[in-house]
Amino acid sequence: MPLNSLPAIFMRGGTSKAIMFDRRDLPQDRAEWDAIFLAAMGSPDPGARQLDGMGGGITAVSKVCIVSPSDRDDADVDYTFAQVAVRDAKVDYKSNCGNMSSAIGPFAIERGMLEARRAETLVRIYNTNTDKIIHSTFQTRDGMPEYSGDLSIPGVSGTASPIRLDFIKPGGATTGKLLPTGNVVDVLEVEGLGRIEASLIDAANACVFVRAEDIGLGGAELPDEIERRPDILKRLAAIREAGSVAMGIAPDLEAAKNSPVVPYVGFVSPSMDMSTLSGEQLHAADMDVNMRIIANGLPHKALPLTISLCAAVAMRMDGSIPAQSTKAVSADAPLKLGMPSGVLTVSADVRNDGDAWEAEYGSFYRTARKLFEGKVSFESRRY
Repeated sequence: MPLNSLPAIFMRGGTSKAIMFDRRDLPQDRAEWDAIFLAAMGSPDPGARQLDGMGGGITAVSKVCIVSPSDRDDADVDYTFAQVAVRDAKVDYKSNCGNMSSAIGPFAIERGMLEARRAETLVRIYNTNTDKIIHSTFQTRDGMPEYSGDLSIPGVSGTASPIRLDFIKPGGATTGKLLPTGNVVDVLEVEGLGRIEASLIDAANACVFVRAEDIGLGGAELPDEIERRPDILKRLAAIREAGSVAMGIAPDLEAAKNSPVVPYVGFVSPSMDMSTLSGEQLHAADMDVNMRIIANGLPHKALPLTISLCAAVAMRMDGSIPAQSTKAVSADAPLKLGMPSGVLTVSADVRNDGDAWEAEYGSFYRTARKLFEGKVSFESRRY
């Protein structure tokens, strides 16, 4: 049987990679999308290598982005993100990917959805997953994206042209509320762990933040060390499930087990000396807080950008778990997050009018690059 194929561009966005589709090239019936995305990525793969597809065996490179011109007055393009599971036949549309958001503007220019300006172009992106607006500003030349530049980001070798992402009013991206429970700190009843303090924050993506020490970690552990601790992974999974129910994302613990993407779980600790995945030595003075993230049940090798933004918002909220571990910094200073791949710098404007917290925006810089353009081939399957 001959293979099917669809036009696509394979791109890196930040520390992720994805197959990028023009919505007009996909079937009108969205019920057909999952089978296409799974086959194109090489999922499900019990061996977690995705050798029969474009995926790379980890969630950071098992992603799909769908882009189309927007009919909205406040957006130029619509963007839908799909997280393709590696081992299972699952495609999740509940959250956005901040890293791949950096590739959306350049992709739209590449596909002729809008025209580039002379030296710098602003693309207003509507993310359908979270019902939020993102402003992407990047350099363009001769009508096309400029990929070459001198910005280096943790986790990616070399340098590239900077892309500024501004997430406008990021609160409530998953649940509709910045604080789904109304509290900056809650106490969760966690199976096998008992009562544990957590901050349940929803900004750009929903996340449950806990202290590293409360789950039996020092905070500087690298992903491989955490993966070798099934007891820790089990605790974190139970925290995620309890947090999902408390935030109203899942109706009960059983439903939470079957929806493994959101909320994410982040565990934080005060800044400390530590090593990165590349062996670089970081010092406590290099960061304002230290953080690790669990995504899809596994420790992330960097920090998902939407969760970095969520963390920055939480760090600005007095009394939250991340704020308790953060160095004192001025309200307008950027925030430096220590992570397995290095230090990520994020900005967030968060205010409290006396009655409620409000996140005005969150910003950071990423880079992106077109890796391949052509057609992605896949075998037609049904799951």
